[in-house]
Amino acid sequence: MGVVEEAHNAKILGSGQQVIVLAHGFGTDQSVWKHLVPHLVDEYTVILYDNMGAGTTNPDYFDFSRYSTLEGFAYDLLAILEELHVESCIFVGHSVSGMVGVIASISRPDLFSKIVMLSASPRYLNDVDYYGGFEQEDLDQLFEAMQNNYKAWCSGFAPLAVGGDMDSIAVQEFSRTLFNMRPDIALSVAQTIFHSDMRAILHMVTVPCHILQSMKDLAVPVVASEHLHQNLGGESIVEVMSSDGHLPQLSSPDIVIPVLLKHIRFNIAA
Repeated sequence: MGVVEEAHNAKILGSGQQVIVLAHGFGTDQSVWKHLVPHLVDEYTVILYDNMGAGTTNPDYFDFSRYSTLEGFAYDLLAILEELHVESCIFVGHSVSGMVGVIASISRPDLFSKIVMLSASPRYLNDVDYYGGFEQEDLDQLFEAMQNNYKAWCSGFAPLAVGGDMDSIAVQEFSRTLFNMRPDIALSVAQTIFHSDMRAILHMVTVPCHILQSMKDLAVPVVASEHLHQNLGGESIVEVMSSDGHLPQLSSPDIVIPVLLKHIRFNIAA
């Protein structure tokens, strides 16, 4: 196993000709794809990995400077693809990983036949003529709560993000992976994500993009996916699903998995 592969707990499942890479969002790890993977392994080669900083990775490997921008995560993705000798893949990115895939595809479009993004946002902060869903004051309060008592913050944030009650399995699952992160690393990653602004580079994306979004998502308003659709440089398509929450592949698999499979299998131009 290669160094990068090992550091990110990369797993290769299935043996299909077409490669699919599944990348998770903030506060989760590759287990967030547990409902999707069984539907893919007979048809595709599936690569799963954990973003640096996830509770499943070695915190000693987390470089606060490298991961102060999303580019650090994009470099990791490209390094994983290189080490695993991937020549082309369908990239499925949840939340922040949707933008990580976008950044990586700008420098190496040849590696991505298409990007399927789930609950992705180009910018979380509201701006003139742009609605991202958060004011700076909201973010300051969020970061302060994370700093003051991380465990208490996790307990409150998980049901809000998932959009379910505390007893739901999806909320318990997200609470577990969120709490597994080292608090200072979680805060750093959250600050990087919530302060990111990818709007200026969207026109540079040439890879076809499938934008999937919950109808109701605490972190990403539907208009953010419309902004992506209107500003990406290549072909794109949006589908707003009747799911609720920011981790719909976990909380509403019956709704979301068929939609994900449809977009993985079919091309926009087809």
